Amino acid sequence: MARPRISDVAAAAGVSVTTVSLVLNNAQTRISEETRQRVRAAAEAVGYEPSSLARGLRTQRTRTVGLISDEIASTPFAGRMLAGAQDVAREQGHLVFLLDTGGDARIESEAIAALSAHQVDAMIYACMWHRVVDAPAGVRRDTVFLDCRPSEGGYRSVVPDDRAGGAAAVRELVEAGHRRIAYLDAAEPKPIASGLRLEGYLEVLAAAGIEPDPALHVEGEVSAQGGRDAAGRLLDLPEDQRPTAIFCFNDRLALGAYTAARRRGLEIPRHLSIVGYDDQQFVAAEQDPPLTTVALPHYEMGRWAMEVALGVRAGDQDVTHLMECPVIRRDSVGPPPAQVAKPNRRRASLTERPPSAAPDR
Repeated sequence: MARPRISDVAAAAGVSVTTVSLVLNNAQTRISEETRQRVRAAAEAVGYEPSSLARGLRTQRTRTVGLISDEIASTPFAGRMLAGAQDVAREQGHLVFLLDTGGDARIESEAIAALSAHQVDAMIYACMWHRVVDAPAGVRRDTVFLDCRPSEGGYRSVVPDDRAGGAAAVRELVEAGHRRIAYLDAAEPKPIASGLRLEGYLEVLAAAGIEPDPALHVEGEVSAQGGRDAAGRLLDLPEDQRPTAIFCFNDRLALGAYTAARRRGLEIPRHLSIVGYDDQQFVAAEQDPPLTTVALPHYEMGRWAMEVALGVRAGDQDVTHLMECPVIRRDSVGPPPAQVAKPNRRRASLTERPPSAAPDR
């Protein structure tokens, strides 16, 4: 069956092709509302859909957005980030072209050229994690950078507020009464977020009047095993020196800290409180007890980037927007274990003597 044409709509509605075009493109004309309704009904009846290519030639807009990423399509967080961007695109009647380059500069250059050739209305450049990048050659000046910021500035960008997120995590522990709080950090090569979360950690300790203990800042490979080994070093400190709470760089390290605690007979949160970071799906909420953590706002950042790219939201050029990282409260934080004072042995022995007995001289 041949695809319905605009002339078929005109014949069904009893009007000219020009009138049909004006109505379906919402042109501001003196066409009556009754005629407009008749044209739309005729278009629906014959199954006519305007050509997006033809409309793009007339309006100089293709209603498409190019989203170039390094590796986000293969990471646990990609779904939320892409969902945020695609939800806004859908709301605004746009289609998203996703090109995952795998971090290959040649593929990236080809992707930018292909999107430019397709005359996309906007472009977003996304990264797997918060980092500083060099803007790729050929990228448009109105490109929005998602989960990264260009080293040379001059672009709109959005990243998580990792410093404030680290501070929020440690504040949860301070407000629960903890004073000996460790930071289980990422080992080299350190991501940008590592230093920012450390700054937040130190900021809250200082505000609470807690002197940072270098022995409570340890590093581990960013994995469950790395977290287990690093947390083990903390928990093997003498009882009066080991932490009563651990803030972990991410949820995978926190998973390892759970294992280290259990292997030493420590219950969470009765003997040890733990806070993670990321709110990683199938990790944080599935622990026993469920892990209190700080969420990375991937969905919100995806929405922000697409809204700015399409002009729905204003975004200042050369200013990086810091997206809030909220605390997700679950069951891994409690008060520090009670410090039961050990009795004075000499005083106890005197107390336990019979009334008639005299103390030794």
